[in-house]
This record gives sequence, C-alpha cells and structure tokens, in this order.
Amino acid sequence: MMEDRRYRQQGYKEYGAQRRGKPEEPYVSRPAGPGRRSVSRCADCGTLLPASTDPFGRCPHCKVELHACKQCAHFDPGRRFECRQPVPERIPDKRARNECAFFSLPVVVEAAASSGSTRAEDARRAFKNLFKRT
Repeated sequence: MMEDRRYRQQGYKEYGAQRRGKPEEPYVSRPAGPGRRSVSRCADCGTLLPASTDPFGRCPHCKVELHACKQCAHFDPGRRFECRQPVPERIPDKRARNECAFFSLPVVVEAAASSGSTRAEDARRAFKNLFKRT
C-alpha cells in the first residue's frame, strides 16, 4: 500500500518496460526552412565545411582528418565502443583516420546569418543614437 502512494506519477513504472522493447530511433533534425541552412562543421575547430568537402580529406582550417570517429555523426562517448552503430571492435584513437563503413559527416540545421551590415561603426552609431537628445 505504501508503494502505491510513493510512485503515483503517471508512467513511472511503465517507462522502462516500454523503452526496453523498442530500438532507439536515430536523431532526425528539422528540415531547413526560411532563415535556416543545413551545414557540417569540423568537430575540432568548428569551421564550416563546404558542401563539396571530401569526407576522406582534411579540415581546411585545422588540417585534422575528417574520416575519424570524432568527426562522425554516430560518435557517442556514452555508448559501447563510443559509437551508435554496431561496430565489431573499438577504435582506440578517435581522432585518427579510419575505414569505418558507418561513417557519415554530421549535418545540422542552424540559423542563417543575417545579411545586414555588421560593421563596428554601424553598431557604435546605433548605440549613440539611443542616448541622443532631440
């Protein structure tokens, strides 16, 4: 009787039972819409990678290998062998180039930068205009 009162939240006991039987669904990002764009970035330096980037190449900014676990969309430090895919063995150096068949560059949807002026003079002028007496 005491346990019935302790765990009255809806779904408390059922949550684990429902999740155990279902395979995990892959993460699906929202489609790019107005003001948004799909991009890939280097996991080390954050540089925007062009759409024509060779996944077997190197980052144009920091020259790190792109076909490596750390750059992969399936990389997850909390998983077995640090990968969401069923890899047969652990790859010890996550930054080194490898020949994994599951590799894919992560693509994220982010807000597109505004095309307005971002010069420092314009920002200073706008700030001064806030306190200008007329």
